[in-house]
Amino acid sequence: MGYPVQRPRRLRSTPAVRRLVAQTRLHPADLVLPVFVREGASEPVPLTSMPGVVQHSLESLRKVARESVELGLGGIMLFGVPASRDAVGSGADDPEGILNVALRAVREEVGDATVVMADLCLDEFTDHGHCGVLAADGSVDNDATLSRYASMALAQAEAGAHVVGLSGMMDGQVGYVRAALDAAGRSDVLVLAYAVKYASAFFGPFREAVESTLTGDRMTYQQDPANLTEALREVRLDLDEGADIVMVKPALPYLDVVRAVAEVSDVPVAAYQVSGEYAMVEAAAAAGMIDRERAILESLTAIRRAGAQIVLTYWAAEVARTLR
Repeated sequence: MGYPVQRPRRLRSTPAVRRLVAQTRLHPADLVLPVFVREGASEPVPLTSMPGVVQHSLESLRKVARESVELGLGGIMLFGVPASRDAVGSGADDPEGILNVALRAVREEVGDATVVMADLCLDEFTDHGHCGVLAADGSVDNDATLSRYASMALAQAEAGAHVVGLSGMMDGQVGYVRAALDAAGRSDVLVLAYAVKYASAFFGPFREAVESTLTGDRMTYQQDPANLTEALREVRLDLDEGADIVMVKPALPYLDVVRAVAEVSDVPVAAYQVSGEYAMVEAAAAAGMIDRERAILESLTAIRRAGAQIVLTYWAAEVARTLR
C-alpha cells in the first residue's frame, strides 16, 4: 500500500517516542508556589474552596519553604493574612506585619536557595478590600496608592524579598516602585509586574484564602476580559518602566493573551494559574468527571506551550514530585 505516505502516528507510537519528540516540557524550576500565611495561626488552616490548600502558620511556612528547595521549585510567592486591617493598609509596610515577618522567616530558613517573592498589593491589608487608598468619593486614588506601594516595596526588600510582585494594576506602579527601590540602594530587588490582570470571576476562591473584605468590584483598575490590545499596551508600559518579569493573570482563560505577550516581551513571561482554575479541576476530579493528575499536567503544559516561562500554581509541589 502506497497511501498514506505521511503517517504522523509513528511519532505517537510508544511512550518513549512521545517523550522524545515532546515540544513542551514541565520542570519544577518553571513552577512557583503561592503560599498564604495567617497572622496568629498556630497550625495550618484548610480552605474549603481550595481542597489541599491552607493558610499557613509561621512554623508550617518554614517547612513549606524547605520543601520547595528540596523539590527544586522556581520560587515561592507569599501572601499575608493579617489579624487587623485599616483604610490605608498599615500592616503592609509595618516591619512586624505578617507578610514582612513571614518573609524574614523564609529567608532565615532557605536563604538564596529559592526565589522568595512577595505579593505587593494593599487588598489583604485594607478594611475596604481594595488594592489601593480610597479617595473621598470612594474611588481608588491611583497616585496616593503609588506612595503606599513604594513604602511596601522597601519594607519587603528589607524583610528579604528577592522579588516584589506588583499586583494592584495602578498606572505607573512599576516605574514608581523601581525608582523607590533604586533610590534606597535596592537595585538588586526584582520587580514582577502583574502587567495583565483581568477583572476575573476565576479569582473567587482566593477571596477566602486572604479573608477578603471587598464589597463591589475592581473593574476600574483590573482589565476588561474582552480586551487584548489594552493588555499589550499595559505590557509595553511596564517594560518601559523597568519590569524584570511580566505576568498574565488568570492563565488558562487567557492563553491567547499569554501567547501575544510572549511574542512582544523581551523579559521572562509568567502566568498565574489562579484559585478558580485550581478549584474547578479539584471539584470535577472529586465528582469523578475527570482524571485529576492528567488534567493538572495538561493544564500546566498548555500554559507553558502558550509561552509562559514561569507558572504560579497551587499544584507546584505536587507536580514537582510527579516529575521526579
